[in-house]
Amino acid sequence: MTSAKLRWHSQNHDLMINAIGLMSGTSLDGLDICFAQFLKEDSGWKFTILKAETVSYPEVLENQLRNAIHLSSQNLLALHSEYGFYLGKEVKKFFSKNNIEKVDLIASHGHTVFHQPDRKFTLQIGDGRAIKLETGLPVVCDFRSQDVLMGGNGAPLVPIGDEFLFSEYDACVNLGGFSNISFKINNARIAFDICPVNIVLNQFAQIAGKKFDENGNLAQKGTVDHLLLEKLNNIDFYSLAYPKSLGIEFCNAEIFPLFCEKDYLDVLATYTEHAAHQISKILNKYKLKKVLFTGGGTYNSFLIERIKIKTSSQIVIPEKEIIDFKEALIFAFMGVLRYRNEINILSSATGSFCDHSSGILA
Repeated sequence: MTSAKLRWHSQNHDLMINAIGLMSGTSLDGLDICFAQFLKEDSGWKFTILKAETVSYPEVLENQLRNAIHLSSQNLLALHSEYGFYLGKEVKKFFSKNNIEKVDLIASHGHTVFHQPDRKFTLQIGDGRAIKLETGLPVVCDFRSQDVLMGGNGAPLVPIGDEFLFSEYDACVNLGGFSNISFKINNARIAFDICPVNIVLNQFAQIAGKKFDENGNLAQKGTVDHLLLEKLNNIDFYSLAYPKSLGIEFCNAEIFPLFCEKDYLDVLATYTEHAAHQISKILNKYKLKKVLFTGGGTYNSFLIERIKIKTSSQIVIPEKEIIDFKEALIFAFMGVLRYRNEINILSSATGSFCDHSSGILA
Protein backbone atom coordinates (compact mmCIF):
# COMPACT_ATOMS: atom_id res chain seq x y z
CA MET A 1 0.00 0.00 0.00
CA THR A 2 1.40 3.36 -1.04
CA SER A 3 1.16 5.99 1.67
CA ALA A 4 3.90 8.23 3.13
CA LYS A 5 3.29 11.65 1.59
CA LEU A 6 0.39 12.58 -0.65
CA ARG A 7 1.24 11.95 -4.26
CA TRP A 8 0.10 15.13 -5.96
CA HIS A 9 0.47 14.48 -9.67
CA SER A 10 1.14 17.76 -11.42
CA GLN A 11 0.47 18.15 -15.11
CA ASN A 12 -0.55 21.50 -16.60
CA HIS A 13 -1.26 22.67 -13.03
CA ASP A 14 -3.67 19.75 -12.45
CA LEU A 15 -3.62 17.94 -9.10
CA MET A 16 -4.80 14.38 -8.51
CA ILE A 17 -5.32 12.37 -5.33
CA ASN A 18 -6.90 9.01 -4.43
CA ALA A 19 -8.91 8.96 -1.19
CA ILE A 20 -11.18 6.66 0.79
CA GLY A 21 -14.34 8.03 2.42
CA LEU A 22 -16.03 6.15 5.27
CA MET A 23 -19.60 6.96 6.27
CA SER A 24 -21.90 5.44 8.87
CA GLY A 25 -25.36 6.97 8.95
CA THR A 26 -27.63 7.30 11.96
CA SER A 27 -30.02 4.73 10.47
CA LEU A 28 -27.23 2.08 10.71
CA ASP A 29 -27.77 0.69 7.22
CA GLY A 30 -24.08 -0.27 7.23
CA LEU A 31 -20.64 1.14 6.57
CA ASP A 32 -20.24 2.94 3.24
CA ILE A 33 -16.74 2.74 1.76
CA CYS A 34 -16.03 4.94 -1.26
CA PHE A 35 -12.70 4.96 -3.10
CA ALA A 36 -12.51 7.99 -5.36
CA GLN A 37 -10.04 9.95 -7.41
CA PHE A 38 -10.14 13.74 -7.20
CA LEU A 39 -8.67 15.95 -9.88
CA LYS A 40 -8.23 19.69 -9.49
CA GLU A 41 -8.06 21.50 -12.81
CA ASP A 42 -8.04 25.18 -13.62
CA SER A 43 -11.80 24.88 -14.12
CA GLY A 44 -12.38 23.33 -10.69
CA TRP A 45 -12.65 19.94 -8.96
CA LYS A 46 -13.71 16.72 -10.69
CA PHE A 47 -14.19 13.26 -9.24
CA THR A 48 -14.40 9.64 -10.31
CA ILE A 49 -15.74 6.90 -8.02
CA LEU A 50 -13.35 4.00 -8.61
CA LYS A 51 -14.84 1.41 -6.23
CA ALA A 52 -17.53 1.54 -3.57
CA GLU A 53 -19.51 -0.82 -1.39
CA THR A 54 -21.67 -0.96 1.72
CA VAL A 55 -20.63 -3.39 4.44
CA SER A 56 -23.40 -4.68 6.71
CA TYR A 57 -22.57 -4.52 10.37
CA PRO A 58 -22.31 -7.71 12.43
CA GLU A 59 -25.44 -7.91 14.58
CA VAL A 60 -23.51 -7.48 17.83
CA LEU A 61 -21.73 -4.34 16.61
CA GLU A 62 -24.91 -2.88 15.13
CA ASN A 63 -26.65 -3.27 18.50
CA GLN A 64 -23.66 -1.71 20.28
CA LEU A 65 -23.74 1.32 17.96
CA ARG A 66 -27.53 1.61 18.19
CA ASN A 67 -27.41 1.65 21.98
CA ALA A 68 -24.15 3.61 22.37
CA ILE A 69 -26.08 6.63 23.65
CA HIS A 70 -26.91 4.62 26.79
CA LEU A 71 -23.37 3.36 27.55
CA SER A 72 -21.28 4.38 30.54
CA SER A 73 -18.33 6.66 29.77
CA GLN A 74 -15.87 3.79 30.14
CA ASN A 75 -17.78 1.46 27.84
CA LEU A 76 -18.29 4.25 25.30
CA LEU A 77 -14.54 4.89 25.20
CA ALA A 78 -13.96 1.16 24.71
CA LEU A 79 -16.44 1.14 21.80
CA HIS A 80 -14.72 4.22 20.34
CA SER A 81 -11.48 2.22 20.09
CA GLU A 82 -13.12 -1.06 19.07
CA TYR A 83 -15.09 0.59 16.28
CA GLY A 84 -11.97 2.39 15.05
CA PHE A 85 -10.09 -0.89 14.69
CA TYR A 86 -13.15 -2.41 13.00
CA LEU A 87 -13.14 0.42 10.43
CA GLY A 88 -9.43 -0.10 9.75
CA LYS A 89 -9.90 -3.85 9.27
CA GLU A 90 -12.83 -3.34 6.89
CA VAL A 91 -10.78 -0.88 4.82
CA LYS A 92 -7.97 -3.44 4.54
CA LYS A 93 -10.48 -6.09 3.39
CA PHE A 94 -11.79 -3.58 0.83
CA PHE A 95 -8.25 -2.97 -0.45
CA SER A 96 -7.55 -6.70 -0.76
CA LYS A 97 -10.88 -7.53 -2.41
CA ASN A 98 -10.47 -4.81 -5.04
CA ASN A 99 -6.68 -5.03 -5.53
CA ILE A 100 -6.28 -1.40 -4.47
CA GLU A 101 -2.70 -0.26 -4.01
CA LYS A 102 -2.45 3.50 -4.42
CA VAL A 103 -4.34 5.36 -1.69
CA ASP A 104 -3.29 8.72 -0.32
CA LEU A 105 -5.57 9.14 2.67
CA ILE A 106 -8.68 7.92 4.49
CA ALA A 107 -11.42 10.28 5.68
CA SER A 108 -13.78 8.84 8.29
CA HIS A 109 -17.02 10.41 9.44
CA GLY A 110 -17.44 8.03 12.38
CA HIS A 111 -20.73 7.04 14.01
CA THR A 112 -22.70 9.80 15.71
CA VAL A 113 -23.63 9.08 19.33
CA PHE A 114 -24.38 12.56 20.68
CA HIS A 115 -25.13 15.76 18.80
CA GLN A 116 -25.99 18.79 20.95
CA PRO A 117 -24.50 21.87 19.30
CA ASP A 118 -26.47 24.15 21.61
CA ARG A 119 -24.30 22.74 24.42
CA LYS A 120 -21.14 22.95 22.28
CA PHE A 121 -20.56 19.23 21.80
CA THR A 122 -21.01 16.46 19.29
CA LEU A 123 -19.49 12.97 19.30
CA GLN A 124 -18.65 10.69 16.38
CA ILE A 125 -16.92 7.51 17.58
CA GLY A 126 -14.40 5.38 15.68
CA ASP A 127 -10.90 6.43 16.68
CA GLY A 128 -8.98 7.63 13.61
CA ARG A 129 -5.69 6.61 15.23
CA ALA A 130 -6.90 3.00 15.30
CA ILE A 131 -7.74 3.23 11.57
CA LYS A 132 -4.23 4.56 10.92
CA LEU A 133 -2.64 1.78 12.99
CA GLU A 134 -4.54 -0.84 10.97
CA THR A 135 -3.93 0.64 7.52
CA GLY A 136 -0.71 2.64 7.83
CA LEU A 137 -2.37 5.51 5.96
CA PRO A 138 -3.00 9.14 6.92
CA VAL A 139 -6.49 9.50 8.42
CA VAL A 140 -8.73 12.55 8.79
CA CYS A 141 -11.57 12.19 11.30
CA ASP A 142 -13.80 14.18 13.69
CA PHE A 143 -15.01 16.71 11.15
CA ARG A 144 -17.85 18.16 13.25
CA SER A 145 -16.44 19.10 16.67
CA GLN A 146 -14.48 22.17 15.62
CA ASP A 147 -17.51 23.68 13.91
CA VAL A 148 -19.65 23.17 17.02
CA LEU A 149 -16.99 24.84 19.18
CA MET A 150 -17.03 27.74 16.71
CA GLY A 151 -20.74 28.29 17.28
CA GLY A 152 -21.95 26.18 14.35
CA ASN A 153 -24.36 23.27 14.18
CA GLY A 154 -21.63 20.87 13.02
CA ALA A 155 -24.08 19.96 10.25
CA PRO A 156 -24.81 19.67 7.45
CA LEU A 157 -21.26 19.29 6.19
CA VAL A 158 -21.84 17.93 2.69
CA PRO A 159 -22.61 21.37 1.17
CA ILE A 160 -18.89 21.85 0.48
CA GLY A 161 -19.14 18.88 -1.90
CA ASP A 162 -22.41 20.14 -3.34
CA GLU A 163 -20.67 23.43 -4.06
CA PHE A 164 -17.61 21.99 -5.81
CA LEU A 165 -18.75 18.59 -7.15
CA PHE A 166 -22.51 18.93 -7.85
CA SER A 167 -22.94 22.60 -8.72
CA GLU A 168 -25.09 21.86 -11.78
CA TYR A 169 -28.12 21.33 -9.51
CA ASP A 170 -30.18 24.10 -7.90
CA ALA A 171 -30.27 22.06 -4.69
CA CYS A 172 -29.14 18.74 -3.26
CA VAL A 173 -31.32 16.73 -0.88
CA ASN A 174 -30.08 13.76 1.12
CA LEU A 175 -32.64 11.28 2.43
CA GLY A 176 -30.84 9.33 5.14
CA GLY A 177 -31.53 8.93 8.83
CA PHE A 178 -32.32 12.63 8.57
CA SER A 179 -33.09 14.65 5.44
CA ASN A 180 -31.00 17.71 4.70
CA ILE A 181 -30.73 20.17 1.86
CA SER A 182 -28.18 22.61 0.47
CA PHE A 183 -28.66 25.36 -2.11
CA LYS A 184 -27.47 28.88 -2.88
CA ILE A 185 -29.08 32.17 -1.95
CA ASN A 186 -27.40 35.38 -3.11
CA ASN A 187 -24.23 33.43 -4.00
CA ALA A 188 -23.97 31.94 -0.49
CA ARG A 189 -24.58 28.21 -0.01
CA ILE A 190 -26.91 27.53 2.86
CA ALA A 191 -27.91 24.18 4.26
CA PHE A 192 -29.94 22.70 7.07
CA ASP A 193 -31.62 19.53 8.27
CA ILE A 194 -35.26 19.31 7.18
CA CYS A 195 -36.69 16.43 9.20
CA PRO A 196 -35.95 12.90 10.41
CA VAL A 197 -36.63 10.23 7.79
CA ASN A 198 -35.18 6.71 7.95
CA ILE A 199 -34.30 6.91 11.62
CA VAL A 200 -38.06 6.92 12.27
CA LEU A 201 -39.32 4.81 9.37
CA ASN A 202 -36.80 2.03 9.94
CA GLN A 203 -37.74 1.66 13.60
CA PHE A 204 -41.37 1.00 12.78
CA ALA A 205 -40.56 -1.22 9.80
CA GLN A 206 -38.60 -3.40 12.21
CA ILE A 207 -41.82 -4.09 14.13
CA ALA A 208 -42.92 -5.92 10.96
CA GLY A 209 -39.63 -7.84 10.88
CA LYS A 210 -38.18 -5.66 8.09
CA LYS A 211 -34.94 -3.67 8.27
CA PHE A 212 -36.62 -0.87 6.35
CA ASP A 213 -39.89 -0.12 4.55
CA GLU A 214 -39.00 -1.27 1.04
CA ASN A 215 -40.60 1.00 -1.57
CA GLY A 216 -42.89 2.30 1.19
CA ASN A 217 -44.98 -0.88 0.85
CA LEU A 218 -45.82 -0.97 4.57
CA ALA A 219 -46.72 2.72 4.67
CA GLN A 220 -49.15 2.21 1.80
CA LYS A 221 -51.02 -0.38 3.88
CA GLY A 222 -51.57 2.07 6.72
CA THR A 223 -53.96 4.98 7.11
CA VAL A 224 -52.82 8.55 7.60
CA ASP A 225 -53.78 9.81 11.06
CA HIS A 226 -54.51 13.47 10.33
CA LEU A 227 -54.52 14.53 13.97
CA LEU A 228 -51.09 12.93 14.45
CA LEU A 229 -49.91 14.49 11.17
CA GLU A 230 -50.95 17.92 12.41
CA LYS A 231 -49.02 17.42 15.66
CA LEU A 232 -45.91 16.38 13.72
CA ASN A 233 -46.10 19.33 11.35
CA ASN A 234 -46.51 21.75 14.27
CA ILE A 235 -43.27 20.74 16.02
CA ASP A 236 -41.33 23.92 16.83
CA PHE A 237 -38.19 22.86 14.94
CA TYR A 238 -39.89 23.32 11.58
CA SER A 239 -40.54 27.01 12.22
CA LEU A 240 -36.95 27.77 13.30
CA ALA A 241 -34.70 29.76 10.98
CA TYR A 242 -31.68 28.04 9.42
CA PRO A 243 -28.98 27.02 10.07
CA LYS A 244 -30.32 24.15 12.17
CA SER A 245 -29.57 20.47 12.64
CA LEU A 246 -31.10 17.36 14.16
CA GLY A 247 -29.93 14.39 16.24
CA ILE A 248 -31.42 11.28 17.79
CA GLU A 249 -32.13 13.35 20.92
CA PHE A 250 -34.71 15.33 18.92
CA CYS A 251 -36.50 12.14 17.86
CA ASN A 252 -36.54 10.79 21.40
CA ALA A 253 -37.95 14.03 22.79
CA GLU A 254 -40.26 15.26 20.02
CA ILE A 255 -41.16 12.44 17.64
CA PHE A 256 -41.36 9.01 19.25
CA PRO A 257 -43.57 10.05 22.22
CA LEU A 258 -46.32 11.02 19.76
CA PHE A 259 -46.61 7.41 18.53
CA CYS A 260 -47.56 5.82 21.85
CA GLU A 261 -50.17 3.06 21.32
CA LYS A 262 -50.43 3.84 17.59
CA ASP A 263 -50.62 1.05 14.98
CA TYR A 264 -47.20 0.75 13.31
CA LEU A 265 -48.67 0.73 9.79
CA ASP A 266 -50.57 3.94 10.50
CA VAL A 267 -47.41 5.47 11.97
CA LEU A 268 -45.50 4.59 8.79
CA ALA A 269 -48.24 6.02 6.58
CA THR A 270 -48.50 9.20 8.65
CA TYR A 271 -44.79 9.76 9.06
CA THR A 272 -44.12 9.20 5.34
CA GLU A 273 -46.73 11.88 4.61
CA HIS A 274 -45.12 14.14 7.21
CA ALA A 275 -41.63 13.77 5.67
CA ALA A 276 -43.01 14.38 2.17
CA HIS A 277 -44.81 17.49 3.40
CA GLN A 278 -41.76 18.98 5.13
CA ILE A 279 -39.39 18.28 2.23
CA SER A 280 -41.74 19.58 -0.48
CA LYS A 281 -42.54 22.66 1.63
CA ILE A 282 -38.86 23.66 1.51
CA LEU A 283 -38.58 23.01 -2.24
CA ASN A 284 -41.64 25.17 -2.86
CA LYS A 285 -40.65 27.94 -0.44
CA TYR A 286 -37.34 28.55 -2.19
CA LYS A 287 -38.66 27.85 -5.71
CA LEU A 288 -35.96 25.27 -6.42
CA LYS A 289 -36.10 23.95 -9.97
CA LYS A 290 -33.66 21.06 -10.47
CA VAL A 291 -33.03 19.07 -7.30
CA LEU A 292 -30.70 16.09 -6.86
CA PHE A 293 -31.98 13.42 -4.43
CA THR A 294 -29.60 10.89 -2.89
CA GLY A 295 -29.39 8.63 0.15
CA GLY A 296 -31.14 5.42 1.13
CA GLY A 297 -34.55 7.09 1.38
CA THR A 298 -34.41 7.72 -2.37
CA TYR A 299 -35.29 4.03 -2.85
CA ASN A 300 -38.56 4.59 -1.00
CA SER A 301 -40.61 5.06 -4.16
CA PHE A 302 -43.78 5.86 -2.20
CA LEU A 303 -42.05 8.71 -0.34
CA ILE A 304 -40.61 10.06 -3.60
CA GLU A 305 -44.05 9.82 -5.23
CA ARG A 306 -45.63 11.81 -2.38
CA ILE A 307 -42.93 14.49 -2.65
CA LYS A 308 -43.42 14.78 -6.42
CA ILE A 309 -47.16 15.25 -5.95
CA LYS A 310 -46.57 18.13 -3.56
CA THR A 311 -43.99 20.11 -5.57
CA SER A 312 -43.34 21.36 -9.08
CA SER A 313 -39.55 20.98 -8.62
CA GLN A 314 -37.80 18.57 -10.98
CA ILE A 315 -36.70 15.63 -8.80
CA VAL A 316 -33.51 14.09 -10.22
CA ILE A 317 -32.67 10.53 -9.13
CA PRO A 318 -29.06 9.78 -10.21
CA GLU A 319 -27.31 6.46 -10.80
CA LYS A 320 -27.15 4.01 -7.90
CA GLU A 321 -23.49 4.76 -7.19
CA ILE A 322 -24.26 8.41 -6.44
CA ILE A 323 -27.45 7.61 -4.51
CA ASP A 324 -25.59 5.23 -2.21
CA PHE A 325 -22.19 6.83 -1.85
CA LYS A 326 -22.52 10.60 -2.30
CA GLU A 327 -21.97 11.28 1.42
CA ALA A 328 -18.97 8.96 1.68
CA LEU A 329 -17.60 10.55 -1.50
CA ILE A 330 -17.93 14.03 -0.03
CA PHE A 331 -16.27 13.05 3.24
CA ALA A 332 -13.36 11.72 1.18
CA PHE A 333 -13.29 15.12 -0.56
CA MET A 334 -13.45 16.91 2.79
CA GLY A 335 -10.45 14.85 3.90
CA VAL A 336 -8.53 15.96 0.81
CA LEU A 337 -9.33 19.62 1.51
CA ARG A 338 -8.37 19.26 5.18
CA TYR A 339 -5.05 17.66 4.28
CA ARG A 340 -4.35 20.66 2.04
CA ASN A 341 -5.48 23.03 4.85
CA GLU A 342 -8.22 24.35 2.59
CA ILE A 343 -11.71 25.35 3.70
CA ASN A 344 -13.97 22.31 3.97
CA ILE A 345 -16.83 23.69 6.09
CA LEU A 346 -19.03 26.58 5.02
CA SER A 347 -20.22 28.86 7.80
CA SER A 348 -23.24 29.82 5.68
CA ALA A 349 -24.36 26.19 6.00
CA THR A 350 -23.51 25.43 9.62
CA GLY A 351 -23.78 28.81 11.34
CA SER A 352 -20.21 28.93 12.66
CA PHE A 353 -18.57 32.37 12.83
CA CYS A 354 -16.36 31.76 9.74
CA ASP A 355 -15.49 29.25 7.03
CA HIS A 356 -12.79 26.87 8.21
CA SER A 357 -10.76 23.70 7.63
CA SER A 358 -11.93 21.03 10.06
CA GLY A 359 -10.90 17.49 10.93
CA ILE A 360 -8.27 15.86 13.09
CA LEU A 361 -5.25 14.39 11.31
CA ALA A 362 -4.15 10.99 12.59
